[in-house]
Amino acid sequence: MYFRTKTLFYCLLSSFLLGGFSLQAQNRFTISGYVEDAESGEKILSARVFDELSQKGAITNNYGFFSLTLPAGKVSIAASYVGYEAGKVAFNLRQDTTFTFKLKYFQLDAVEIVAQEQERIEEKTEMSTIDIPIEQVKLLPALLGEVDVVKAIQLMPGVQSGSEASTGLYVRGGGPDQNLILLDGVPLYYVSHLGGFFSVFNADALSSVKLVKGGFPARYGGRLSSVLDVRMKEGNMNEFHGEGSIGLISSKLSIQGPIQKGKTSFILSGRRTYLDLFTRPISRIASQGTSSVGYFFHDINGKINHIFSDKDRLYFSFYIGDDKLSASDDYSNGTPGQEGYYNSKFDTKFNWGNDLAALRWNHIWSPKLFSNLTATFTKYNLDIRAEEESQQQTEDSLRKDFFGLRYQSNIQDWSGRLDFDYYPSPSHDIKFGINSTYHTFIPGAVGYREQGFGNDIDTTFGARTYNSLESSVYIEDNFKIGKKFSANIGLHGVHYLIDEQSFFSLQPRASLRAMLARNVSFKASYAQMTQFIHLLTNSSVGLPIDLWVPATKDVPPQTSWQVAAGFATSFLDGALEFSLEGYYKQMEGLITYKEGTNFFLGGASSEGWEKLVETDGKGEAYGAEVLLQKKKGKTTGWIGYTLSWNWREFSNINSGDRFPFKYDRRHDLSIVVSHQFSKKISASATWVYGTGNAVSLANAGYGTLERGYNFNPFGGLLGTFQSVFSGADGGVLLYDNGRNGTRMQHYHRLDLGVNFTKEKKWGERTWSIGVYNAYSRLNPFAYYYSRTWNNATQEVETSLKKLALFPIIPSISYQFKF
Repeated sequence: MYFRTKTLFYCLLSSFLLGGFSLQAQNRFTISGYVEDAESGEKILSARVFDELSQKGAITNNYGFFSLTLPAGKVSIAASYVGYEAGKVAFNLRQDTTFTFKLKYFQLDAVEIVAQEQERIEEKTEMSTIDIPIEQVKLLPALLGEVDVVKAIQLMPGVQSGSEASTGLYVRGGGPDQNLILLDGVPLYYVSHLGGFFSVFNADALSSVKLVKGGFPARYGGRLSSVLDVRMKEGNMNEFHGEGSIGLISSKLSIQGPIQKGKTSFILSGRRTYLDLFTRPISRIASQGTSSVGYFFHDINGKINHIFSDKDRLYFSFYIGDDKLSASDDYSNGTPGQEGYYNSKFDTKFNWGNDLAALRWNHIWSPKLFSNLTATFTKYNLDIRAEEESQQQTEDSLRKDFFGLRYQSNIQDWSGRLDFDYYPSPSHDIKFGINSTYHTFIPGAVGYREQGFGNDIDTTFGARTYNSLESSVYIEDNFKIGKKFSANIGLHGVHYLIDEQSFFSLQPRASLRAMLARNVSFKASYAQMTQFIHLLTNSSVGLPIDLWVPATKDVPPQTSWQVAAGFATSFLDGALEFSLEGYYKQMEGLITYKEGTNFFLGGASSEGWEKLVETDGKGEAYGAEVLLQKKKGKTTGWIGYTLSWNWREFSNINSGDRFPFKYDRRHDLSIVVSHQFSKKISASATWVYGTGNAVSLANAGYGTLERGYNFNPFGGLLGTFQSVFSGADGGVLLYDNGRNGTRMQHYHRLDLGVNFTKEKKWGERTWSIGVYNAYSRLNPFAYYYSRTWNNATQEVETSLKKLALFPIIPSISYQFKF
């Protein structure tokens, strides 16, 4: 009986994986090619290609390629995508045919966003997936006028921002390190500017944004909670165009066009803030010329796209982004050369940023087989430097003292990847591939130099380099069974090697869809994930000082499994989409600092960071998500709601009892509306509400509540660094309500925006006026204890105070296209 059952199982599996081969009769031929923007030549991802006669269809892949095998005879093929006129062609199919659909951007009365014959939400096998058109992102109100795709993603159910104006992503109970964030297929490790207020993504340089929260296809791996897949534009193949904006704190410019018309194109985008132009003179005036503080960030995106032939295309893309924070002080007292003269000079620099490059070759082996070969490089670097020099004139001599500190941390990857898309039939497509990544980690290296103070020290510690090799292989099969059932079944396998220690992981994935009625479907998914990197997070400040560290023999990888199920439907001819999903996720192998350990010591301890962390963390997250979205018409937008629970458990923290994760948020609601009044005027509004974050409020401690341990073996400046980097200088705090047992106030905020657009001879200009936090709600960013002396009672009184970052903030920006 066992033999028969096993044989039947393999026969069924083979019929699914190889079923397409049985359909290759001589009277079937394949139509393949690309779907692209008629004006720019930009490839359109996830466009639908559909035969109106046989009712068979296909979806373009990440490079705009499609393949559709049909019986010989008459066909009527339509290609469609949101906001474009459907392209149609009818002919008699007698042989394999290559065709490129060139779609024209289309708005009814020039104001409505329109979708024609688009695959509806209930028809898709995938679930827990969100696509947001870039043009819709640009309509949303923005903090200080800076449009941000990550903040648009945060308005979706199942996604949280973490804190006020932050670009952090906390998806279905996960942390920021558990998101695989890809720019043109290359991972980015830190995606924030200005302490998290803006992301590194310049919307003018992007073509598409997709977020996957669950039901992960097998082609994705390496993270537990989500995939944010961001694709850059390829550049206009036919004409030169540009766009940009001038805002209150930053400006940007993007230029694209053909290098060789119809063959080679480019796009180059740049963005820079000019906060330093204001902060430096203001700080000098406020300090009477002794101090200077400056900050700015910049981004550069670039891409070159070359067509060698109908079958071969080459892409090269890159990104360079840096944040630079600096402060200096020069204080003098007395007259140089005379007794009592004192001079102190202090200078610090805080730099962090990403470098990324990708070389990609697309090749069409046959009408049914498409491949993509990619070589990539990515690096994240953090560099902190501080120097203090003092001079003091005594009666006999001039005493000079010097202190210098440098902290460095970085991670870099070299990677190669080969992916294949195989389309045996319209109801069956297979993706498979291999990938290998060489990681180099330097979690934290401290260089310390001191001269004077009776010491002469010059040393570096904590500078160990970790090298690891992560290799993976995957296969996924997307198929339909009749008209009512479809599935995506896949397997992702990974081998990880570090210090002669090997880990191997097999991760099954499955997504299922069943049509319950003409426009209602039931969906379910299951996914196992393994992550071989960790992020040691210091939650007391909003600076990029978190440490990326590898899984090792002593610190095992993170693992998770997630199951989700729900319903999807569309109505009013596809104008409205509705989905309801429930999910449950378990995580193991989570890490955190041990009690009393801080960022500085964790990164550069002579013991090594592995001895300073708890490694047996478990996580549990579950909840329900509702999304009602309108995609057609003059008025578009969505309402998203999440009900969720999020727990953590470590054996040596909180007495081993489970506690709420800091970003456990019971209720999360967002309402987003955009309306086009005319060709010249559009407006938008967003309102968000969320349960307050979970926080730990101490009532006693070893050390002091505000300063913790005052012991400082390295001098005053290093003590200042430790105080900033750790919430309590290494002190151990005690809590009445346990870890994260107190809630902040509920969070809510209204943002408004209006755009005034006018056609000019040279192109188009838009004035955007926005209001962030329109009714000036003072939402809590953090709580802290304040101590004051009461003259009446002759006692020190302690009170709890709230820190709020942003009241109402108006903004204005000027945007242009030519």
